[in-house]
Amino acid sequence: MRAADILSRSPASRRLALWGGLGAGALALSSLAAFGQSHALMINASPSLPYWAIWLDRDSVPARGDIILFDPPASPLLEKHFGKEPKPFGKRVSGVPGDIVTEKDRAFFVNGRLVAKAKLKSRLGEALALGPTGPVPKGCYFVTTEHKDGFDSRYAAIGWICRQRILGVGRPIL
Repeated sequence: MRAADILSRSPASRRLALWGGLGAGALALSSLAAFGQSHALMINASPSLPYWAIWLDRDSVPARGDIILFDPPASPLLEKHFGKEPKPFGKRVSGVPGDIVTEKDRAFFVNGRLVAKAKLKSRLGEALALGPTGPVPKGCYFVTTEHKDGFDSRYAAIGWICRQRILGVGRPIL
């Protein structure tokens, strides 16, 4: 319908069209706001993942092989490497609740499959304590990265990544 046709109608019809348009606009904005609450575009500045743009879905439940983004735990080691307010970390889920994590000679295995090897020292020379082993607790994950300098669950300063730290599941887009 053309704008001229709407203007030639009665005032009641124009008012009804205006209210209908405002209602549709409000509904669209509300849907967009809800979408924005559960999704985000994250930019990866770390070399630990080969992607620089990741689409975050806050409502997805992580599964083995997924990338999750999370707030790293506070520790003097993390502060020294990443500052007082480090940006979110992105790592791949290698172990899910109930999986068994083992370590031998600084090599970490999930259900018997090698997932990562831990270094002795950080890139700044600090000793790196080994991360947790045993069953992955409910609501937690063992996360790793293929990068040789990746800072993940193989180190005690990161450890299990549990639900309250998880921002969401990431889907690489670039």
